[in-house]
Amino acid sequence: MKRIITALVLLGSMSMGATAQVGLGMGMTPAKSKISVESGDVSKLKGKTFKVEFTYDNISVGKFASEDEYIAKKKAEYNEKEPGRGDKWAVAWKADRANRFEPAFITKWNELGEKSGTKVSKDAGENKLIIKTTSMEPGFNVGVAHEPANIYATLTFQDASGKTLAVVQADKVPGQTFTGDFDTGLRLSESYEKLAKDVYKTVSKKF
Repeated sequence: MKRIITALVLLGSMSMGATAQVGLGMGMTPAKSKISVESGDVSKLKGKTFKVEFTYDNISVGKFASEDEYIAKKKAEYNEKEPGRGDKWAVAWKADRANRFEPAFITKWNELGEKSGTKVSKDAGENKLIIKTTSMEPGFNVGVAHEPANIYATLTFQDASGKTLAVVQADKVPGQTFTGDFDTGLRLSESYEKLAKDVYKTVSKKF
């Protein structure tokens, strides 16, 4: 009887270990972003509301030097599998910016900035924050294997006169939950949420 119990315990431990490994994407550890203040004094951002502007000009996507190349390839692949599917995907890819990525950033930033009064808005604010995305990696999740999405972006904070207060560079900002993020748009929206979290964490150290 003792041998049977021991065997069951060992089997349970093996099962839990396998589950944990799959949950981390075959042993993958959580990715970390690199945030650096390139210029300016981030302490001057405290208590200000910034009208945020997102730009995606000339971005690269994965191994593709241009977003247009990436969209053309994926659109053709999806349309080959199912006529019209690629066209719908291409529309959704662009729509995710306003519908998912930008709200994810704004919501998280304002949640963190409530105490210091440092906020962002698409509609108001004498000051301006320009978030220029330069590169995206969509990542993937096929259950047993998982690669997080990530983005690269430059954030430029300006005062009401247009003078630059600070420039922050964000590299390889990951988007991952380890479970349930089989949708590319969801993974990338997680990257924008983490962008807000990590940049705010960095600049607020000077508040």
